Amino acid sequence: MIYLDSAILEEAKAAVAMGWVKGITTNPTLLNKSELSPEACLQQLAAISPGELYYQLCATNFEGMVTEAKKAAAIIGDKIVLKIPATELGFRVTAHLSTEIACSVTAIYSPAQAAIASQAGAKYAIAYVNRATRLLGDGLALVRQMSNVLKDSNTEILAASLKSPEEAAATLQAGAHHLTVPMSILQAMATHELSEKTVAEFLDKGIGIEI
Repeated sequence: MIYLDSAILEEAKAAVAMGWVKGITTNPTLLNKSELSPEACLQQLAAISPGELYYQLCATNFEGMVTEAKKAAAIIGDKIVLKIPATELGFRVTAHLSTEIACSVTAIYSPAQAAIASQAGAKYAIAYVNRATRLLGDGLALVRQMSNVLKDSNTEILAASLKSPEEAAATLQAGAHHLTVPMSILQAMATHELSEKTVAEFLDKGIGIEI
């Protein structure tokens, strides 16, 4: 599946209108860019999202994260997927919540973390591909390693931090199941200059039914 990575309502509406975007992912930075409060923003995004809506926990202790998760679930409803950081605390929270709320573990940088996310019941393991390339040297290798570790599990890979259509396609080839990208990459993935040229040639030389 391909998701929009944004908390801007206008972008979300435009992405949903494309017809092939399956859901929306957010994070604290993206929510901060919205003119709405986080609660109002999530409510409106949930109302228009065709599928899952991801919310990242910001609390920094176990009780606070659990409370925040339940508040987010009350706002978003059945479409919610929690994003929980890949830390020792985050894995404990995932294990605690995953039987009642769909969870993803975000900011994974090693296949070992992916394995723990699966054991904790995460529905998704999120890799920041471009950032991993900058920090580790090869984000695609990380996705391949995660894919090998998770191949017999119920945990799927969601790839984020993708900076081009080519990187997005390479990530799928490396084993990612899902992508989340900003609006600019969604638009770029749907177009190619040779496609535009070919269509123009068809229109120039052909005919169709009258409308």
